[in-house]
Order: sequence, then structure tokens, then C-alpha cells
Amino acid sequence: MQPRKEILPAVAAIIFNNKGEVLLQRRRDVGTWGVISGHVEFGESVTEAILREVQEETDTTASIKRLIGIYSSPLSQTYQYTGRTVQYVTSYFEVDLLADIPPHFSNEETAELRYFPTDAIPAELALVNPYWLQDAMNTQAGPFMR
Repeated sequence: MQPRKEILPAVAAIIFNNKGEVLLQRRRDVGTWGVISGHVEFGESVTEAILREVQEETDTTASIKRLIGIYSSPLSQTYQYTGRTVQYVTSYFEVDLLADIPPHFSNEETAELRYFPTDAIPAELALVNPYWLQDAMNTQAGPFMR
């Protein structure tokens, strides 16, 4: 049987601290690190979705600083799951946290949160576009369409 093919809207956020380090989440479902991300739920906008995802995955409120880009290329945005293939159309934002993350925060989605220097990011990241860091660091151009 052929896997079901879907196109789904998604959101992702990059968050920098005042040292320029990147906040990454170690995801419970796959055990790897990645940026804060998730699906857009029915009835919400992409901006509502990313603020909800940040709240759910960090227990902290945030504000949107800028749209970094829209990522939809089948080469980087297609993932295989049991019985289905999903191509995500991801709206990628830079957001600022409005408060500190609670110490040792974890929940059903987040095993761990940690800031990493941009030159020490873990090599294997979950569901991340190959241009994610390059595009986020480029504040002179964008939003990017990839």
C-alpha cells in the first residue's frame, strides 16, 4: 500500500539569549535537539501557532521579532512516517522570550531546554531546514523562501 501523502502547515522559532546563543529543545518523541516547532491547529494563524508552541514547549510567553522565512521545498521539508509522507510548509520566526524559562523545565513534549553557542550546535537536529541558522543570522535579507 502506498503511504498517504499530505501537505501540512507548521511553525518554527529560533530564540537567542543576550549572549547570542540559540535555545534548543531536546524533544521527548525523538530524543534529538531542535528548534521550537509544531503544527498549526485548525482555526489559528501562524503567528498564534508559534506563540502557542513557545508557551507549550518552554512554559514562557514570547513576542514575535520577525519572520525569517517560509520553507516548503520537498527536498528539505518532506518526512516519512509510518503509513504517510508529509511535506511541511513551515513559517519560521525569530521570537523573544518575555520571561526566563523556569529552571529544569520539562513536560510531555520537552525533555530539556538548553542554550548553545552558534558554533557548538549538536550535529543531528530534528526536523530542521538546512538553512535555519544561516537565514536566522542574516538580518539584512529576508524573509527567505526556500
